[in-house]
Amino acid sequence: MTTLFISDLHLDPSRPEITDLFLRFLREQAPGADALYILGDLFEAWIGDDTPSPAADAVADALKVLSDSGVPVYFIRGNRDFLLGEDYARRAGLRILPDPCLIELYGRPVLLQHGDLLCTDDVPYQQFRAQTRDPVFQAQFLSQPLAARIAFAQKAREASQARQSEMKQGDRAQFETVTDVAPAEVDATFVRHGVDTMIHGHTHRPAVHTLQAGGRACTRIVLGDWYEQGSVLRVDANGWSLDALARE
Repeated sequence: MTTLFISDLHLDPSRPEITDLFLRFLREQAPGADALYILGDLFEAWIGDDTPSPAADAVADALKVLSDSGVPVYFIRGNRDFLLGEDYARRAGLRILPDPCLIELYGRPVLLQHGDLLCTDDVPYQQFRAQTRDPVFQAQFLSQPLAARIAFAQKAREASQARQSEMKQGDRAQFETVTDVAPAEVDATFVRHGVDTMIHGHTHRPAVHTLQAGGRACTRIVLGDWYEQGSVLRVDANGWSLDALARE
């Protein structure tokens, strides 16, 4: 049997082919798995469970079919869909996990997280993250009319894109460093949780890294995004493979 891990699908009406790819994955590859873990940023943006979205409805229906078939579906909120709530989770059959989360995977303790907590060199983002994860902020935001939430999300998105564009036009090497994980934080995370295997997304840099942390060999597996193709990590008792899924 196999456990599946995905992240950073960034499903959005502007990329219907990626939503179709994901729905096909749920129909053809996920059934029969031991579990499916979605490690954040399932959606490009999420401003509340009450937001009308035919695509999100279709995804919820497909995930619920998978969950009802006996495949547990776990979800860790990402930096784009941290407001995904219990209402949508119930509709989709999702079991929401904390970030980070320690699981037992075929006899091995493994740490799962979205990955943005590892990017500590990006100080402005970490400050924004702390603000937006505040339950008081979230309650106030979700109490606003839908139009106001849409406008806020659009302005935040434009500000983020402008900042990234500015950084890219400056020191490109520094941009790559700031938007990737901080090695010191990776080491500290391994030691803090007492594990030697970590799986995360967020950075859109799919790879399997081996390193030394806390005096032992560790493995950090980074999931890929779904902007141009799919990316899935398959894990069984014998090991893992990080695969790309082609669009039709």
